Order: sequence, then structure tokens, then C-alpha cells
Amino acid sequence: MKKNILVILLLIVAVTRSLNAQDCMGFNLKAGSGFEMENFDGKGKSVGKLIYKIANVANEGGFVVYTIDFESLSTKGKSELKNTYTMRCKGNVLALDTKSLISQEQMKSLENFEMKFTSDDIEYPAKLKAGEKLKDATLKGEGASGPLTMTMNMLISNRVVGEQEKLTIPAGTFDVHKVSSDMLMETQMGIKIKIDMQTISYRADGVLWDLKTETYRKGKLMASSVLTKIY
Repeated sequence: MKKNILVILLLIVAVTRSLNAQDCMGFNLKAGSGFEMENFDGKGKSVGKLIYKIANVANEGGFVVYTIDFESLSTKGKSELKNTYTMRCKGNVLALDTKSLISQEQMKSLENFEMKFTSDDIEYPAKLKAGEKLKDATLKGEGASGPLTMTMNMLISNRVVGEQEKLTIPAGTFDVHKVSSDMLMETQMGIKIKIDMQTISYRADGVLWDLKTETYRKGKLMASSVLTKIY
């Protein structure tokens, strides 16, 4: 009898774990885990932080799908924006919702337009190789506020993996690859506006998040972010 009870308990534990944690490229992530990043302007001044938390883990069509809540905080700790996006994992490929790249300032400005987005995800393989070219990513959005319509298009192209190097940040020291890319953003609300930028993401094998990001325009650093905590 005691043996049967023990077996039942072990089964319950196993089922609970399978419901709350799913494998992504060899790593188990569960609801409640997450990470934090500190944001800086082009001069290196802190402008706040972003808190990311896995709200839900599910299996959909062979993918492990993570629903991620994020919150933007000012330097004084005041909540400025909350939003949600998804991250999908299948085999040795991680796919990140391109919508996650829209800044908190942009999201605020779009609130009245009830934007609807379609996208091709940003994909990363489990292991990066210097010289490797990664797949392009896109984001298209359409919305309206009364008679005023708006469109937004983003193209992330020329994604190239650089040589491995050491990176020390508040979250630790890592062997990283720089993934450089070109980003073209087009918005139209009567007048079409185009912005060309270059981005660098510092990625490490075994870590699913960016460790550091940098955004440049015409060779000038505009903004950066650094991973400060994983939990």
C-alpha cells in the first residue's frame, strides 16, 4: 500500500513538472522565471529597466510556446508600460516575436491606434558560428484611430554572426558572439517616415536571452541595454 502511494506521489510530481517547465534547446524554463535588463541612452546614462517574466508555458503544434510579460520601469521605479509577447522553441531553434523589439516609447504612441501585427520571427540556432548568416525577420502593423490610419513595417536583415569574445556584465562573464544586423523601420500616417539603424545583439550558447544590445544610427550609438539578472 505504501509503495503504491509512493508511486502515485512520484507520478504527480512528474506531471506537475511537465506542466510547469518545458525544454527549450536543452534548458528547462518554467512559469515565474525571467530576467531583467537595464537600459541606457547613447551617452551611457541609465534610463530605466525592463523586467521580463514567463507567464505561461504551453505546447502548440510541436512548439514549446512561452508567453512573456514585460514591464518598463523608470529610473525611479515607476511603471511606464506593460506588454506581452511570445517566444517559441522547437528542436535547436529559438524564435522570438519581432514585436518585442518595439520600444516602450513606440508602444505608448500606438495605444490609440489598436494596431494589429503580423510577423516573421527572429530566429536563433542553439549554437552560433562565426560567419553564419541568419534568417531575416519582419514585422507589419496596421491600425486606425477614427479616420486616421497608420502602418508600420520593420525589416531586420543582413544578420551576421561575429567572432566569439568575452563579455562581462552585471549578470556575469560569458563567451559571446556579436550578431549584427540592419534594421529598416517605415511608418506612415499621412507622411511616410523611414529610419535606418544598425543593431548588435550579444548572445551566448546556453542563455536564451540577449546579454547586451546596442542600437546605432549613422555610426552613432543611440541606445543600449544590459542583462543584470536571471532568475
